[in-house]
Amino acid sequence: MQLLEKIKQKRIRACVMGLGYVGLPLALAFVRAGYRVVGLDTNCSRVRDLREAKSPILDVSSQSLAEELETDRLEFTCDQRVLAEVDTVSVCVPTPLGKTGDPDLSFVQSAVESIRRHRRRGQLYVLESTTYPGATEEIVLPVLSEGGWRAGEEFHLVFSPERVDPGNERYAVRNIPKVVGGVTPKCTDYACALYEGAVVQIVQVASPRVAEMVKLLENTFRSVNIALMNEVAKMCHLLEVDVWEVIEAAKTKPFGFMPFYPGPGLGGPCIPVDPVYLSWKVRQAGFEARFIELADEVNNSMPRFVVELTSKALRKMGKAIERARILLVGVAYKADVSDIRESPALDVWIGLERLGAVVSYSDPYVPEIDAPPIKAHSRPISADTLREYDCVVVLANHKSLDRECIHAHASCIVDTRNAFADFERNERLFKL
Repeated sequence: MQLLEKIKQKRIRACVMGLGYVGLPLALAFVRAGYRVVGLDTNCSRVRDLREAKSPILDVSSQSLAEELETDRLEFTCDQRVLAEVDTVSVCVPTPLGKTGDPDLSFVQSAVESIRRHRRRGQLYVLESTTYPGATEEIVLPVLSEGGWRAGEEFHLVFSPERVDPGNERYAVRNIPKVVGGVTPKCTDYACALYEGAVVQIVQVASPRVAEMVKLLENTFRSVNIALMNEVAKMCHLLEVDVWEVIEAAKTKPFGFMPFYPGPGLGGPCIPVDPVYLSWKVRQAGFEARFIELADEVNNSMPRFVVELTSKALRKMGKAIERARILLVGVAYKADVSDIRESPALDVWIGLERLGAVVSYSDPYVPEIDAPPIKAHSRPISADTLREYDCVVVLANHKSLDRECIHAHASCIVDTRNAFADFERNERLFKL
């Protein structure tokens, strides 16, 4: 039976490589679509936890994981030989930046090499990991074409970018439109058939290169506009204007304006990284992406600005930042997640310590930090805890944040996320 018919009849066995914040929700979406699914990860400890219905990410509850395991259509393994037994492979591995700031595709290359070693004819391969325009055809296609194999004949290759937003309770895999760009029209058709049962809308584009550019445009758009708001925040601070009030008023315009918000800097695996993939790629062709690079510069300056704001706030309270005890509240890169990758909180922490401050943190989603040179455990928010500190700096506006307790008992508050918008301003509260 041809693969397309097997997909339509829900008779395939689908594999998802990489079981993090992208791969695990996708695996469950495929199970709910009626497919048999095997989740593959090189981390055998994670695989053991998943087999016991212990979810490693907040967006997938252990209860929902247990329910899908009970269907007997979901299994997990760290044995790559399973790649020879499946019909489709979705690659959802990390694509960070290397130490030099250039794209690091080593995880993708390793995954593709594993596929090559165990491949069989007729399989569909979908790369979901973010990369630069051209990477699917320049890096993945040549490896899978070894031995004279042809895309659209012996195998099918597609790029379909993940669009996961961790912590977003409104949008998940099911109701986020899926962009699909295959190496050949036949490849695209097969991938569209695969996703039809798992997502509500599919958006076909002409090629993997277009799909890759779509993903980078989405996050570059966010990066550039957040940078604009970060710069506006600095301007408003200089002009003694409340930037949050300005944005709230501006967004009442029914056309021509879309609200973005300032903060202590960009974090997470996407927005600080994806625009760099694009600027790196076009630099190879002799083009300077000035908007992207300027936005990156502005966003990277925000942790330093928060440090300066904290120092200024302490001085107004009659205290020096040297030897000041400071509590950072919310060290995840954004609200209601446990991810500290690229979190600006870590840069704020290091900046404060360089000025002689003694820094601790509180975050219910991050019980401990082991990110050298920072190694610490979270402290609970309480009246007694807050009285130990000279200043509290709010960096992530978690829903569970005890604003009343902080407002009542902190001797100095620096609010970088407008967490205290509904509280009366006083001499102890300083906003970005």
